[in-house]
Amino acid sequence: MTTTPAIEVAELVRSYGDYEAVKGVSFQVNRGEVFGLLGTNGAGKTSTLEVIEGLSRPTSGTVRISGLDPVADRAILRPELGIMLQSGGLPSQLTVLETMNMWHGTCSYPRDIKDVLASVDLLHRENVKVGALSGGEQRRLDLACALLGDPSILFLDEPTTGLDPESRRHTWQLLQELKQRGVTMMLTTHYLEEAEFLCDRIAIMDSGEIAVAGTLEELAAREKSIISFVLSGSQVDLPRLGGAEIIRELISDNAHIRISTSHLQEHTLELLSWASASGIVLENFAAKPATLESVFMEIASPQTAPAR
Repeated sequence: MTTTPAIEVAELVRSYGDYEAVKGVSFQVNRGEVFGLLGTNGAGKTSTLEVIEGLSRPTSGTVRISGLDPVADRAILRPELGIMLQSGGLPSQLTVLETMNMWHGTCSYPRDIKDVLASVDLLHRENVKVGALSGGEQRRLDLACALLGDPSILFLDEPTTGLDPESRRHTWQLLQELKQRGVTMMLTTHYLEEAEFLCDRIAIMDSGEIAVAGTLEELAAREKSIISFVLSGSQVDLPRLGGAEIIRELISDNAHIRISTSHLQEHTLELLSWASASGIVLENFAAKPATLESVFMEIASPQTAPAR
């Protein structure tokens, strides 16, 4: 017996006039999975998310949530969905509690307001007006509104932007608890550490298309690991490292070595054994496995940072 994926996207195109922001994107999100959508400026993540959430129609292609059309079947799907937009736009003159009471009336099966506020660490701010909250507190209130209906599928567009490190970690823990309860989540973020911590699978968009997708391990396996060190003098011959690419740069009579390899453990051990046997000191030695950042930067080049 097969289970319908929580989210199915097939050949999704989203255009704005002559500009094609999303170009035939396809993927699916399984139930209980946390799926991360990363990308550079203008990559198309938010446009993709808006169509999946049913906030706009696709130019072409199909989107299904639990087998249903998020626009045509919105009334059926709505009780199951929680949506945290990139900017919530909540009324600034209402207090936190008034805002939650307003939101409470839109939910089919709302949770207890004070429990939700406590989960996002805003219970002590319940009588403060939204406009007087810090940017991070407003993001936590946006999250509280998304959680109030006890959704089984949660969309999070940059959920921790503006949060201090402690609040960000608290939010991660909350989302981990939701995952353990079986909540399906799809999120965009420009914090790569956040994606590494939360996501089961990650897709990286570039210029409206998905450049790569897979688990963190699958993505990291696409890139080479790096070994680097400095040798005093420039004439030392390194051991042969099968399949590795070695770059040697001479600076002030010292050789700065950078080795790109798919066999990090094997080549690290070989280098350290060779240096020990030869009485050679490898200064500033570092062995760095491929990371999500290295995969992202390879796709993002020549841009230099993950973005909205």
